Amino acid sequence: MHTVKPTDPEAQAKGADMQPMPLRPSRPRLNGRWAGYTHLLLARMRELKREPEVIFWVFVFPLLLALGLGIAFRNKPADVAPVAVVSGPGAQHALELLQASPQHAAIHADMLTDAQALKGFRVGKYALVIEPKADGSFQYRYDPARPESVLALDQIDDALQTAAGRRNALTTAAKISSEPGARYIDFLIPGLLGMNVMNAAMWGIGFALVEMRQRKLLKRYLATPMRRSDFLLALTSSRLVLMLVEVGLLLGFGVLVFHMRVLGSLASILLVGTVGALSFAGIGLLTACRAEKIESVSGLINLVMLPMWVFSGVFFSYERFPAVVQPFIKALPLTALNDALRATILEGAPLTAQGGRILIMAIWGGISFILALRWFRWV
Repeated sequence: MHTVKPTDPEAQAKGADMQPMPLRPSRPRLNGRWAGYTHLLLARMRELKREPEVIFWVFVFPLLLALGLGIAFRNKPADVAPVAVVSGPGAQHALELLQASPQHAAIHADMLTDAQALKGFRVGKYALVIEPKADGSFQYRYDPARPESVLALDQIDDALQTAAGRRNALTTAAKISSEPGARYIDFLIPGLLGMNVMNAAMWGIGFALVEMRQRKLLKRYLATPMRRSDFLLALTSSRLVLMLVEVGLLLGFGVLVFHMRVLGSLASILLVGTVGALSFAGIGLLTACRAEKIESVSGLINLVMLPMWVFSGVFFSYERFPAVVQPFIKALPLTALNDALRATILEGAPLTAQGGRILIMAIWGGISFILALRWFRWV
Protein backbone atom coordinates (compact mmCIF):
# COMPACT_ATOMS: atom_id res chain seq x y z
CA MET A 1 0.00 0.00 0.00
CA HIS A 2 1.10 3.55 -0.69
CA THR A 3 0.61 6.15 1.96
CA VAL A 4 -0.61 9.54 0.94
CA LYS A 5 1.22 12.35 2.65
CA PRO A 6 -0.78 15.32 3.80
CA THR A 7 -0.55 18.29 1.54
CA ASP A 8 2.01 20.85 2.71
CA PRO A 9 0.70 24.36 2.03
CA GLU A 10 4.25 25.79 1.72
CA ALA A 11 5.37 23.06 -0.68
CA GLN A 12 2.24 23.53 -2.67
CA ALA A 13 2.86 27.24 -2.90
CA LYS A 14 6.51 26.64 -3.83
CA GLY A 15 5.47 24.14 -6.52
CA ALA A 16 3.03 26.64 -7.87
CA ASP A 17 5.85 29.17 -8.17
CA MET A 18 7.93 26.66 -10.12
CA GLN A 19 5.22 26.01 -12.73
CA PRO A 20 6.42 26.96 -16.25
CA MET A 21 5.27 30.27 -17.61
CA PRO A 22 2.41 29.93 -20.07
CA LEU A 23 3.47 30.16 -23.72
CA ARG A 24 2.49 33.17 -25.75
CA PRO A 25 -0.66 32.55 -27.71
CA SER A 26 0.16 31.13 -31.13
CA ARG A 27 -1.24 32.50 -34.35
CA PRO A 28 -4.76 31.36 -35.00
CA ARG A 29 -4.84 28.34 -37.20
CA LEU A 30 -6.78 28.30 -40.41
CA ASN A 31 -9.65 25.86 -40.36
CA GLY A 32 -12.19 24.79 -42.91
CA ARG A 33 -12.18 23.33 -46.36
CA TRP A 34 -9.52 25.68 -47.78
CA ALA A 35 -7.09 25.55 -44.83
CA GLY A 36 -4.77 23.10 -46.57
CA TYR A 37 -4.82 25.07 -49.79
CA THR A 38 -4.03 28.30 -47.94
CA HIS A 39 -1.08 26.79 -46.07
CA LEU A 40 0.31 25.29 -49.24
CA LEU A 41 0.00 28.61 -51.07
CA LEU A 42 1.76 30.49 -48.26
CA ALA A 43 4.51 27.86 -48.19
CA ARG A 44 5.03 28.20 -51.93
CA MET A 45 5.30 31.99 -51.69
CA ARG A 46 7.90 31.64 -48.91
CA GLU A 47 9.92 29.32 -51.13
CA LEU A 48 10.15 32.02 -53.78
CA LYS A 49 12.17 34.16 -51.37
CA ARG A 50 14.95 31.60 -51.56
CA GLU A 51 15.02 31.69 -55.35
CA PRO A 52 16.60 35.03 -56.38
CA GLU A 53 16.85 33.87 -59.99
CA VAL A 54 13.05 33.96 -60.13
CA ILE A 55 13.12 37.68 -59.42
CA PHE A 56 15.49 38.26 -62.34
CA TRP A 57 13.75 36.11 -64.96
CA VAL A 58 10.21 37.09 -63.98
CA PHE A 59 10.62 40.79 -63.27
CA VAL A 60 13.99 42.15 -64.46
CA PHE A 61 14.52 40.27 -67.74
CA PRO A 62 11.25 41.43 -69.40
CA LEU A 63 12.10 45.04 -68.55
CA LEU A 64 15.58 44.70 -70.06
CA LEU A 65 14.10 43.05 -73.16
CA ALA A 66 11.51 45.79 -73.56
CA LEU A 67 14.17 48.47 -73.07
CA GLY A 68 16.53 46.96 -75.63
CA LEU A 69 13.88 46.40 -78.31
CA GLY A 70 12.20 49.71 -77.58
CA ILE A 71 15.45 51.60 -78.09
CA ALA A 72 16.30 49.58 -81.20
CA PHE A 73 12.97 50.37 -82.90
CA ARG A 74 12.22 53.77 -81.40
CA ASN A 75 12.93 56.79 -83.64
CA LYS A 76 14.76 54.51 -86.03
CA PRO A 77 16.23 56.40 -88.99
CA ALA A 78 15.27 55.44 -92.50
CA ASP A 79 17.06 52.40 -93.83
CA VAL A 80 19.86 53.03 -96.32
CA ALA A 81 19.67 50.79 -99.37
CA PRO A 82 23.10 49.25 -100.11
CA VAL A 83 23.55 48.63 -103.83
CA ALA A 84 26.43 47.50 -106.01
CA VAL A 85 27.10 48.99 -109.45
CA VAL A 86 29.03 46.72 -111.80
CA SER A 87 32.03 48.54 -113.20
CA GLY A 88 32.22 49.15 -116.91
CA PRO A 89 30.69 51.50 -119.48
CA GLY A 90 27.83 53.44 -117.94
CA ALA A 91 28.77 52.69 -114.32
CA GLN A 92 29.94 56.22 -113.57
CA HIS A 93 26.79 57.62 -115.15
CA ALA A 94 24.68 55.41 -112.87
CA LEU A 95 26.54 56.69 -109.79
CA GLU A 96 26.04 60.30 -110.91
CA LEU A 97 22.31 59.76 -111.41
CA LEU A 98 21.96 58.18 -107.97
CA GLN A 99 23.86 61.07 -106.39
CA ALA A 100 21.68 63.62 -108.19
CA SER A 101 18.38 61.97 -107.25
CA PRO A 102 16.22 63.32 -104.39
CA GLN A 103 16.61 59.95 -102.63
CA HIS A 104 20.43 60.03 -102.60
CA ALA A 105 20.61 60.24 -98.77
CA ALA A 106 18.90 56.84 -98.49
CA ILE A 107 21.17 55.11 -101.02
CA HIS A 108 24.69 53.76 -100.59
CA ALA A 109 26.31 52.63 -103.85
CA ASP A 110 29.68 50.93 -104.45
CA MET A 111 31.31 50.33 -107.81
CA LEU A 112 32.64 46.77 -108.01
CA THR A 113 33.59 44.14 -110.49
CA ASP A 114 30.94 41.72 -111.61
CA ALA A 115 32.30 38.91 -109.42
CA GLN A 116 32.62 41.16 -106.36
CA ALA A 117 29.11 42.54 -106.81
CA LEU A 118 27.53 39.11 -107.13
CA LYS A 119 29.45 37.79 -104.12
CA GLY A 120 28.36 40.74 -101.98
CA PHE A 121 24.77 40.27 -103.14
CA ARG A 122 24.89 36.54 -102.40
CA VAL A 123 26.09 37.02 -98.81
CA GLY A 124 23.54 39.79 -98.12
CA LYS A 125 25.92 42.77 -98.12
CA TYR A 126 24.03 44.40 -100.99
CA ALA A 127 20.30 44.41 -101.59
CA LEU A 128 20.52 45.09 -105.32
CA VAL A 129 23.03 44.86 -108.16
CA ILE A 130 22.90 47.41 -111.01
CA GLU A 131 24.40 46.25 -114.32
CA PRO A 132 24.81 49.15 -116.82
CA LYS A 133 24.42 48.21 -120.49
CA ALA A 134 26.25 49.60 -123.50
CA ASP A 135 23.07 51.22 -124.86
CA GLY A 136 22.65 53.30 -121.66
CA SER A 137 20.01 51.08 -120.05
CA PHE A 138 20.29 49.32 -116.70
CA GLN A 139 19.57 45.80 -115.60
CA TYR A 140 18.73 45.01 -111.98
CA ARG A 141 19.57 41.81 -110.15
CA TYR A 142 17.38 41.28 -107.08
CA ASP A 143 15.99 38.46 -104.91
CA PRO A 144 12.17 38.40 -104.62
CA ALA A 145 12.48 36.32 -101.42
CA ARG A 146 14.31 39.16 -99.63
CA PRO A 147 12.03 42.07 -98.67
CA GLU A 148 14.92 44.54 -98.58
CA SER A 149 15.87 43.53 -102.12
CA VAL A 150 12.34 44.10 -103.41
CA LEU A 151 12.19 47.51 -101.71
CA ALA A 152 15.61 48.45 -103.09
CA LEU A 153 14.45 47.57 -106.61
CA ASP A 154 11.58 50.08 -106.48
CA GLN A 155 13.66 52.69 -104.64
CA ILE A 156 16.66 52.58 -107.00
CA ASP A 157 14.56 52.50 -110.16
CA ASP A 158 12.56 55.49 -108.95
CA ALA A 159 15.77 57.35 -108.09
CA LEU A 160 17.36 56.71 -111.50
CA GLN A 161 14.19 57.58 -113.42
CA THR A 162 13.69 60.81 -111.46
CA ALA A 163 17.33 61.87 -111.88
CA ALA A 164 17.04 61.17 -115.62
CA GLY A 165 14.22 63.68 -115.94
CA ARG A 166 11.01 61.74 -115.32
CA ARG A 167 8.16 63.89 -114.09
CA ASN A 168 5.33 62.57 -111.91
CA ALA A 169 1.82 63.06 -113.23
CA LEU A 170 0.42 63.71 -109.74
CA THR A 171 1.61 65.98 -106.97
CA THR A 172 1.79 64.13 -103.66
CA ALA A 173 3.05 64.83 -100.15
CA ALA A 174 4.10 62.60 -97.27
CA LYS A 175 3.66 63.26 -93.57
CA ILE A 176 5.45 61.35 -90.80
CA SER A 177 3.12 59.80 -88.23
CA SER A 178 4.62 58.16 -85.14
CA GLU A 179 2.02 58.64 -82.44
CA PRO A 180 1.76 56.57 -79.23
CA GLY A 181 -0.40 53.56 -79.89
CA ALA A 182 0.82 52.98 -83.43
CA ARG A 183 4.53 52.41 -82.72
CA TYR A 184 6.36 49.11 -82.53
CA ILE A 185 6.96 49.49 -78.79
CA ASP A 186 3.20 49.79 -78.25
CA PHE A 187 2.73 46.51 -80.14
CA LEU A 188 5.63 44.91 -78.30
CA ILE A 189 4.77 45.58 -74.63
CA PRO A 190 1.50 43.55 -74.57
CA GLY A 191 3.24 40.74 -76.46
CA LEU A 192 6.08 40.67 -73.94
CA LEU A 193 3.56 40.70 -71.13
CA GLY A 194 1.73 37.69 -72.58
CA MET A 195 4.97 35.83 -73.26
CA ASN A 196 6.21 36.48 -69.73
CA VAL A 197 2.95 35.25 -68.21
CA MET A 198 3.31 32.04 -70.21
CA ASN A 199 6.99 31.55 -69.38
CA ALA A 200 6.58 32.25 -65.67
CA ALA A 201 3.60 29.94 -65.30
CA MET A 202 4.96 26.99 -67.24
CA TRP A 203 8.60 27.10 -66.16
CA GLY A 204 7.79 28.03 -62.57
CA ILE A 205 5.26 25.25 -62.06
CA GLY A 206 6.98 22.64 -64.23
CA PHE A 207 10.37 23.01 -62.57
CA ALA A 208 8.87 23.22 -59.08
CA LEU A 209 6.93 19.97 -59.52
CA VAL A 210 9.81 17.97 -60.96
CA GLU A 211 12.24 19.31 -58.37
CA MET A 212 9.92 18.29 -55.54
CA ARG A 213 9.47 14.89 -57.16
CA GLN A 214 13.24 14.38 -57.41
CA ARG A 215 13.78 15.44 -53.78
CA LYS A 216 11.04 13.02 -52.66
CA LEU A 217 8.98 15.88 -51.25
CA LEU A 218 5.90 14.79 -53.15
CA LYS A 219 6.10 11.41 -51.46
CA ARG A 220 6.03 13.16 -48.09
CA TYR A 221 3.06 15.24 -49.15
CA LEU A 222 1.34 12.03 -50.14
CA ALA A 223 1.59 10.80 -46.54
CA THR A 224 -0.32 13.84 -45.26
CA PRO A 225 -4.09 14.29 -45.25
CA MET A 226 -3.83 16.71 -48.15
CA ARG A 227 -6.10 16.91 -51.14
CA ARG A 228 -4.39 16.55 -54.47
CA SER A 229 -6.52 19.35 -55.88
CA ASP A 230 -5.45 21.71 -53.06
CA PHE A 231 -1.79 21.03 -53.81
CA LEU A 232 -2.15 21.68 -57.55
CA LEU A 233 -4.35 24.73 -57.00
CA ALA A 234 -1.79 26.20 -54.60
CA LEU A 235 0.95 25.82 -57.22
CA THR A 236 -1.28 27.42 -59.82
CA SER A 237 -2.37 30.31 -57.59
CA SER A 238 1.21 31.17 -56.63
CA ARG A 239 1.75 32.40 -60.20
CA LEU A 240 -1.15 34.85 -59.88
CA VAL A 241 0.67 36.87 -57.23
CA LEU A 242 3.70 37.18 -59.49
CA MET A 243 1.46 38.01 -62.45
CA LEU A 244 -0.01 41.03 -60.66
CA VAL A 245 3.48 42.42 -60.07
CA GLU A 246 4.53 41.65 -63.65
CA VAL A 247 1.62 43.57 -65.14
CA GLY A 248 2.26 46.60 -62.96
CA LEU A 249 6.00 46.67 -63.64
CA LEU A 250 5.87 46.18 -67.40
CA LEU A 251 2.97 48.54 -68.03
CA GLY A 252 4.46 51.16 -65.71
CA PHE A 253 7.78 50.81 -67.51
CA GLY A 254 6.12 51.32 -70.89
CA VAL A 255 4.22 54.37 -69.68
CA LEU A 256 7.16 56.06 -67.92
CA VAL A 257 9.97 55.27 -70.37
CA PHE A 258 8.20 55.13 -73.76
CA HIS A 259 5.09 57.26 -72.98
CA MET A 260 2.81 54.38 -73.87
CA ARG A 261 -0.94 55.04 -73.72
CA VAL A 262 -3.03 52.57 -71.73
CA LEU A 263 -6.64 53.03 -72.84
CA GLY A 264 -8.19 50.07 -71.03
CA SER A 265 -8.95 49.88 -67.33
CA LEU A 266 -6.40 48.28 -65.01
CA ALA A 267 -9.07 45.91 -63.68
CA SER A 268 -9.77 44.58 -67.20
CA ILE A 269 -6.05 44.13 -67.89
CA LEU A 270 -5.55 42.25 -64.63
CA LEU A 271 -8.54 40.03 -65.28
CA VAL A 272 -7.27 39.11 -68.75
CA GLY A 273 -3.82 38.47 -67.30
CA THR A 274 -5.31 36.33 -64.54
CA VAL A 275 -7.16 34.13 -67.00
CA GLY A 276 -3.98 33.79 -69.06
CA ALA A 277 -1.87 32.91 -66.01
CA LEU A 278 -4.37 30.27 -64.88
CA SER A 279 -4.53 28.84 -68.39
CA PHE A 280 -0.77 28.44 -68.70
CA ALA A 281 -0.49 27.23 -65.12
CA GLY A 282 -2.85 24.39 -66.03
CA ILE A 283 -0.77 23.60 -69.12
CA GLY A 284 2.39 23.69 -67.00
CA LEU A 285 0.86 21.24 -64.54
CA LEU A 286 -0.05 18.91 -67.38
CA THR A 287 3.44 18.92 -68.88
CA ALA A 288 5.05 18.15 -65.50
CA CYS A 289 2.44 15.84 -63.98
CA ARG A 290 4.46 12.70 -64.78
CA ALA A 291 7.97 13.94 -65.64
CA GLU A 292 10.70 12.61 -63.38
CA LYS A 293 13.75 14.59 -64.58
CA ILE A 294 14.49 18.24 -65.22
CA GLU A 295 15.65 17.36 -68.72
CA SER A 296 12.32 15.68 -69.47
CA VAL A 297 10.16 18.56 -68.33
CA SER A 298 12.43 21.04 -70.13
CA GLY A 299 11.88 19.23 -73.40
CA LEU A 300 8.13 19.03 -72.90
CA ILE A 301 7.80 22.70 -71.98
CA ASN A 302 9.89 23.81 -74.95
CA LEU A 303 7.83 21.56 -77.22
CA VAL A 304 4.63 23.24 -76.01
CA MET A 305 5.91 26.83 -76.03
CA LEU A 306 7.98 26.87 -79.24
CA PRO A 307 5.00 27.01 -81.63
CA MET A 308 3.50 29.86 -79.63
CA TRP A 309 6.77 31.82 -79.60
CA VAL A 310 6.77 31.64 -83.39
CA PHE A 311 3.09 31.91 -84.32
CA SER A 312 1.33 33.87 -81.55
CA GLY A 313 2.47 37.37 -82.45
CA VAL A 314 4.86 38.27 -79.65
CA PHE A 315 7.40 40.24 -81.72
CA PHE A 316 5.55 40.55 -85.04
CA SER A 317 2.00 40.16 -86.28
CA TYR A 318 0.82 36.63 -87.00
CA GLU A 319 -1.15 38.05 -89.95
CA ARG A 320 2.00 37.52 -92.01
CA PHE A 321 1.42 33.77 -92.01
CA PRO A 322 -0.73 32.16 -94.73
CA ALA A 323 -4.48 32.25 -94.31
CA VAL A 324 -4.69 28.46 -94.15
CA VAL A 325 -2.93 28.38 -90.75
CA GLN A 326 -4.76 31.38 -89.26
CA PRO A 327 -7.47 29.26 -87.51
CA PHE A 328 -4.76 27.16 -85.86
CA ILE A 329 -2.86 30.27 -84.75
CA LYS A 330 -5.95 31.94 -83.29
CA ALA A 331 -6.79 28.78 -81.33
CA LEU A 332 -3.49 28.96 -79.42
CA PRO A 333 -3.78 30.27 -75.85
CA LEU A 334 -0.90 32.74 -76.21
CA THR A 335 -2.49 34.20 -79.34
CA ALA A 336 -5.74 34.71 -77.45
CA LEU A 337 -3.89 36.28 -74.52
CA ASN A 338 -1.82 38.63 -76.69
CA ASP A 339 -4.84 39.70 -78.75
CA ALA A 340 -6.88 40.31 -75.60
CA LEU A 341 -4.10 42.32 -73.96
CA ARG A 342 -3.50 44.45 -77.07
CA ALA A 343 -7.21 45.09 -77.54
CA THR A 344 -7.63 46.08 -73.89
CA ILE A 345 -4.45 48.12 -73.50
CA LEU A 346 -4.21 49.84 -76.90
CA GLU A 347 -7.87 50.08 -77.92
CA GLY A 348 -9.68 50.15 -74.58
CA ALA A 349 -11.87 47.21 -75.62
CA PRO A 350 -14.32 46.12 -72.89
CA LEU A 351 -14.34 42.62 -71.46
CA THR A 352 -17.61 41.89 -73.28
CA ALA A 353 -15.66 42.09 -76.54
CA GLN A 354 -13.07 39.60 -75.28
CA GLY A 355 -15.44 36.71 -74.62
CA GLY A 356 -14.11 34.46 -77.38
CA ARG A 357 -10.46 34.94 -76.41
CA ILE A 358 -11.14 34.43 -72.71
CA LEU A 359 -13.09 31.28 -73.56
CA ILE A 360 -10.14 29.89 -75.54
CA MET A 361 -7.78 30.43 -72.59
CA ALA A 362 -10.30 28.99 -70.12
CA ILE A 363 -10.77 25.85 -72.22
CA TRP A 364 -7.02 25.27 -72.51
CA GLY A 365 -6.46 25.81 -68.79
CA GLY A 366 -9.51 23.88 -67.61
CA ILE A 367 -8.90 20.79 -69.71
CA SER A 368 -5.19 20.81 -68.85
CA PHE A 369 -5.89 21.07 -65.12
CA ILE A 370 -8.45 18.23 -65.21
CA LEU A 371 -6.03 15.97 -67.09
CA ALA A 372 -3.16 16.91 -64.77
CA LEU A 373 -5.31 16.13 -61.74
CA ARG A 374 -6.15 12.74 -63.20
CA TRP A 375 -2.69 11.74 -64.41
CA PHE A 376 -0.62 13.33 -61.64
CA ARG A 377 2.04 11.04 -60.21
CA TRP A 378 3.53 11.67 -56.77
CA VAL A 379 6.66 9.54 -57.16
